[in-house]
Amino acid sequence: MTLTVDVAAPADTAAGTHGSGSRPGRFGRLLFGDGSQPRWARPALLGLLAATAVLYVWGLGSSGWANPYYAAAAQAGTQDWKAWLFGSLDAGNSITVDKPPAALWVMGLSGRLFGFTPFTMLLPQALMGVGAVAVLYATVRRASGPGAGLIAAAALAVTPVAVSMFRYNNPDALLVLLLVVGAYLTVRAIETGRTRWMVLVGVVLGFAFLTKLLQAFLVMPGLALAFLVAGPVGVWRRVGVLLAGAAAMVVTAGSFLMLVSLWPARSRPYIGGSTDNSLLQLALGYNGIQRVMGGQGPGGGGGPGGAGNLFFGGDPGITRLFGASMGAEASWLLPAALVGLVAGLWFTRRAARTDRVRAQLLLWGGWLLVTGAVFSFMDGIIHPYYTVALAPAIAALTGIGVVELWRGRRYPAPRAVLAAMAAVTGVWAFILLARTPDWQPWLRWVVLVGLIVVAAVIAAGVHLLGRAAAVVAAAAVLFGALAPAAYAIETATHSGTGPGRMSGPAVAAGVGFGGPGGPGGPGETAPDRTALWELIEAADNRWAAAGIGSMSAGSLELETGASVMAIGGFTGSDDSPTLQQFQAYVADGQIGYFIADGPGGPGGGPGGPGDGSGTSSQIAEWVQQNFTPMDVGGTTVYDLQR
Repeated sequence: MTLTVDVAAPADTAAGTHGSGSRPGRFGRLLFGDGSQPRWARPALLGLLAATAVLYVWGLGSSGWANPYYAAAAQAGTQDWKAWLFGSLDAGNSITVDKPPAALWVMGLSGRLFGFTPFTMLLPQALMGVGAVAVLYATVRRASGPGAGLIAAAALAVTPVAVSMFRYNNPDALLVLLLVVGAYLTVRAIETGRTRWMVLVGVVLGFAFLTKLLQAFLVMPGLALAFLVAGPVGVWRRVGVLLAGAAAMVVTAGSFLMLVSLWPARSRPYIGGSTDNSLLQLALGYNGIQRVMGGQGPGGGGGPGGAGNLFFGGDPGITRLFGASMGAEASWLLPAALVGLVAGLWFTRRAARTDRVRAQLLLWGGWLLVTGAVFSFMDGIIHPYYTVALAPAIAALTGIGVVELWRGRRYPAPRAVLAAMAAVTGVWAFILLARTPDWQPWLRWVVLVGLIVVAAVIAAGVHLLGRAAAVVAAAAVLFGALAPAAYAIETATHSGTGPGRMSGPAVAAGVGFGGPGGPGGPGETAPDRTALWELIEAADNRWAAAGIGSMSAGSLELETGASVMAIGGFTGSDDSPTLQQFQAYVADGQIGYFIADGPGGPGGGPGGPGDGSGTSSQIAEWVQQNFTPMDVGGTTVYDLQR
């Protein structure tokens, strides 16, 4: 048996269209479409997008500055165009963040247009999330109809890690949106065979590279395989179209790489995270091979124990995506998606080469398997929120699998697979919810029993129920979405700050860096730094102050609006500035104060001289030997102008 849809008349045109034969008015087309879709499809989509917007925007400013590292860089971009262009951590352009600047471009422009606040910084992230949900719907609908599109879009919208990242200022929100747009454009290329669509794919992936470097390329095998198999043109034409897309990607990403390399290093910020002030080395080193192979920082099994190891992905291996660190982030529907992928490829094995359903299975399946394998086995730094890149593929495969198998419910094999998808979703949700036994303990039983009953009804003969089968279908969707939706709401209603966060009850417990309320963690009272802020605000130097690492520097920038140099970048370990450069800045009167205490400073923390980290330690020792310390509200400060 082969399950396919008629590509000449997609399933979304099969029923429920405007029956009067008259052309709907403008308002009617807005609400119900132009008649090419079922009448319920457009209102359902608009309702889903409205609910998604509420989930992502409600209380958005409650997280404060979210990740102060990127917030400080976004603020710098509102103060200086060079800082905006390069993604500088400070308006004085000392050093960039350890990622390319594309995500900061968006947040910086929002701050320039509407004023820089936590809400205006995070609003683009939330809108990117709503956009990703809409584009995923449009992509899946083209093969399997609006029902599959709605299931996929809803699954993405309530994936806990998606809610987390679309309400945060890490680069992942823009990355996910660009990758989903790339999938949509690939589907259009598969339908038409036209080169322009694949060139647009290359442009989008190029910008994705400028968002989070090599992670953007993990979806390429799936996109390329789908077009190579299903493109409606000859094989050599398909190869040529793919090469044109690759060229567009290289030109888009390479143009900024070339800009950075050709710009005189002395008049631009140091590329944070690199070893030689090169964006290409950053892409291949710290954010490339080292991420996969390890060799720097805590990651995989080498991370710290307890909650720290949870925030660094847990032990590498085939079960990592299902483990205590990553399982509750995005894997709620992962077993069902894998079952649907295998079944879908089997049932479409005799379909035409250009079959749209199989093409999307190859696209999303390649995306999921390649990205999932890299995340599972990489031995360098990895965090649970990286799994947001898996969420669109999991959601799409779930939507396609459910709807295509439902269409074949008259046959025993599709019914059995559909029942298996429901049952495995219930069992896996029960296991995930049992990991937090004190949080809503009733929920795991409701989901388990509900989906087991649904699976039994489907297997026994849901096709015999007639119109009542729709009730079973609705129950399956409801129970399948209940657990991740509950985690998503828990995530949206609890704020958190720091370099990253986890979802569900974990964010309320402060698991990760910072936790609720900032780097001090829950229960700690931050010292009163009002006097320090006033001191820095009054300085008129290029850098009002300097400190070791980004944690103290970024927070001071956000509180005062002044430019603060983060010596050594994120952790204080980058060789920027050198001791000689720092001495020259001081001699020229370009730095006002040296902050000796605080996160990441000589008082302790990453990058402080106590850990023997090279340049930062040399600068701190030189300051201590040549300047007199003073106490400013409990903080040790050196006046570099005396």
